[in-house]
Amino acid sequence: MKHTRIDVAEFVERRQRLLAQMPDNSVALIPANKEVTRSRDTEFLFCQDKDFYYLTGFHEPDALLVLVKGEQSESILFCRDKDPAQEVWHGRRVGAEKAQQAFNFDLTYTLDELEQVLPMYINQRDVLLFAQGAQKTFDEMVFAILDILRAGFKHGFKAPHTLTDIRDLIHEMRLFKSPAEIAIMREANAITGNAHCRAMKFCQHGVFEYQVEAEILHEFAKNGARTAAYGSIVGGGENATILHYTDNDEVLINDELLLIDAGAELSGYAADITRTFPVNGKFSEQQKALYNVVLDAQNATIEAIKPGVSFAQLNTIACDVLTRGLYDLGLLTGDLDQLIEEKACKQYFIHGLGHWLGLDVHDVGDYHVDQDKNQRRPFEPGMVLTIEPGLYIDAEADVDEHYQGLGIRIEDNILVTENGFENLTVNAPKTVDEIEALMATSNQ
Repeated sequence: MKHTRIDVAEFVERRQRLLAQMPDNSVALIPANKEVTRSRDTEFLFCQDKDFYYLTGFHEPDALLVLVKGEQSESILFCRDKDPAQEVWHGRRVGAEKAQQAFNFDLTYTLDELEQVLPMYINQRDVLLFAQGAQKTFDEMVFAILDILRAGFKHGFKAPHTLTDIRDLIHEMRLFKSPAEIAIMREANAITGNAHCRAMKFCQHGVFEYQVEAEILHEFAKNGARTAAYGSIVGGGENATILHYTDNDEVLINDELLLIDAGAELSGYAADITRTFPVNGKFSEQQKALYNVVLDAQNATIEAIKPGVSFAQLNTIACDVLTRGLYDLGLLTGDLDQLIEEKACKQYFIHGLGHWLGLDVHDVGDYHVDQDKNQRRPFEPGMVLTIEPGLYIDAEADVDEHYQGLGIRIEDNILVTENGFENLTVNAPKTVDEIEALMATSNQ
């Protein structure tokens, strides 16, 4: 199955945009990730550093991107050399020569040349930009080079006088998605939506949470999303009240709800969708009532999205709807106006309303959080975010027993457009009627 890819020209343009924002006579260092040992001589599936990938499109570990802004700006890549003996065991390498042509760098070097060549690019620069603290061994190498340059001033060496964190610049760029990125995220959402539909049709009393998870992961993989964007949450009954439940090892019970928070990763980009539905395909009266409170809050919040609106404003809308709904069901008591003012729903709505989405599932980008912890950054076209209100009633809560132990969350992925929004999550049913109709078609 062929999917949208980011063209090499876009990676080049990103590097040029970053260079344009860097100070004069500066150098930036952005390292790739290293492989991580799982046990003895086996490694975890490699995941590239997202900032490095965003600027290069290069998938191999241990590489280093160097951006130099001077009289002549340059982009340089250090990477592993070709090595037939290693490649027969661990897979093909691009190699420095081919990487220069395939990824359009100005210069490329092998990692064997790093110790000798890298100090040349740092020497005599005024500013060094890198993500200090992100990789301990990389920090050690950088500071060792700086020590050498500082000690060699009699020989014409000079270390940068200013060290600056590169992440703010890159993360602001990553917050705004290009047309190609949006196309990939639409595809990731379509695959993920189909996986949630498959889970609904597979679900029944007596199957295990991990069997439902397997259906989801199979749907991801067979459609080209070979990994999930994060650990899938498949929580039946009271497990749905655990926000990041990933044990996924208990049996599903006939009259309970199942909460699934799962998203595919496609070409590096994450989807993040949550659906909650009855194991037996039919909501009880109380399940339906509480579910519709959450759905009403989500719908009202999404409809308000447009440029200039902030998460803080959306949170007020969601809390108003949730509080009124909980009051109508008798789960909150007292003066309604005061309950709304106090955001009394937060007793049961215990997490944030949403987050940025992109190369990371909880993607980078400043939220402009004020002293009251309100996220006041105005939305702009090209931002992608999640909207995920939820209600979680503890099994021991002093409420009607029919609501005890219920966990409900509904999550969609939203693109901010010039005039409003586009809901990227279009094929995962979320109304009561849609869910019950789909589950009624199951052959299980």
